[in-house]
Amino acid sequence: MKHQRTMTKEKECLFCNIASKKKKEKIVYEDDRFVAFHDINPSAPVHLLIIPKVHIGVTGCDIEGRCDVSREIFDIARKIAEEMGVGNSYKLVINAGYSATKAPDHLHVHLIGGWKSPTEVEHV
Repeated sequence: MKHQRTMTKEKECLFCNIASKKKKEKIVYEDDRFVAFHDINPSAPVHLLIIPKVHIGVTGCDIEGRCDVSREIFDIARKIAEEMGVGNSYKLVINAGYSATKAPDHLHVHLIGGWKSPTEVEHV
């Protein structure tokens, strides 16, 4: 994957700090390339973030690199959803850019689920 980078001190990235364990979060999944942890402002009974450990910008030009990582994230999300008991009904949400969210420009996927009925859904 080209155009991957780690953040410098001039541009601190919250998700890079979580991936490198500089910032502690409640990790529910980790392998050599990805980390999944609980969202600090959940909008559902199950609301996790899945991130690559290497910084990949959402709005950058590395479409091929994002596609490769996205395939892996979808597989990981399916496994985590099963483990969390929401494998039969969950959402995956990807926010792009600073205007869409206050989250850093670090590729991340929200895994959201666990509602008892459709009327409980809080839109994100």
